[in-house]
Amino acid sequence: MNGGNQSLVSEFVLLGLSQSQNLQVLLFIIFLMVYLLILSGNTIVMFLIITDKNLHSPMYFFLANLSFVDMWLSSATTPKMITDFLKEPKIISFAGCMSQVFFDHCVGAVEMLLLVVMAYDRYVAICKPLHYFTIMNLKRCTGLVFTSWAIAFVHAMSQLLAVVKLPLCGHMEIDSFFCDIPLIIKLACMDSHILDIYMNIDCGFVVVTCFILLLISYTYILLTVRQSSKAGASKALSTCTAHITVVLIFFVPCIFIYVWPLSITWFDKFLAVFYTVFAPLLNPAIYTLRNKEMKNALKKLKNHFMNDKGNT
Repeated sequence: MNGGNQSLVSEFVLLGLSQSQNLQVLLFIIFLMVYLLILSGNTIVMFLIITDKNLHSPMYFFLANLSFVDMWLSSATTPKMITDFLKEPKIISFAGCMSQVFFDHCVGAVEMLLLVVMAYDRYVAICKPLHYFTIMNLKRCTGLVFTSWAIAFVHAMSQLLAVVKLPLCGHMEIDSFFCDIPLIIKLACMDSHILDIYMNIDCGFVVVTCFILLLISYTYILLTVRQSSKAGASKALSTCTAHITVVLIFFVPCIFIYVWPLSITWFDKFLAVFYTVFAPLLNPAIYTLRNKEMKNALKKLKNHFMNDKGNT
């Protein structure tokens, strides 16, 4: 464990969110309930989109994919965090640690890219409505989702390869609830300045590029909406507001963790919890509560179950 050679490292110790046993029991209950809500909320969104014919459009196709990704994003770290609340010490194997690094960056990058794709979808729908279904056909929609996964895979592999052979030494303690690259780099038996720069550039390229594309898309949309009729503008603004809210919830923590790190431990933990747990929790609620079609589909599902219950 204390050797300078990475090959001797078989496990890491996660310090978690808190050292207080009583607080950890409370956090176990809270995060278990939150995780169950994430799974159920996103599953309901996917079920509604698959079963309701009124939701068979490109926007909801991407939303179903986003819900699927949200479940994976949370599942990459949350189950381990929940079980660790009841364990001391909180051990994670080297393979498990590297798996968290890969899936966190892969699924996180997919989420960013899907948000860009959804912004492009809204841009076409609002700025080029007559050509919407021609441009956003099934082949293109599927291709955009596949491309998002392919780019995310390459990004995650580049991050994983940068740390998997890194020589580590000292106490293998990671002051967080999951393995993340900035924290692993701190354990390196070498000057990690160049590696820090590489990580910031790699992550920064994905995060900043996606964020700029989102800003451009929504700027065009908002400028177009200003020239639309009142009814059309109101619907477009409602949809875009939901999208922009989701973008801010997800991107702001990622920017402060990977692009412009503040290196404040408690704040980094808060941001990590926010984008891995609360973003996947809030996304279904935001899209459902601010979307008329989704609310109608939810009402129909509720009425269907109520009628079935009444018949029995």
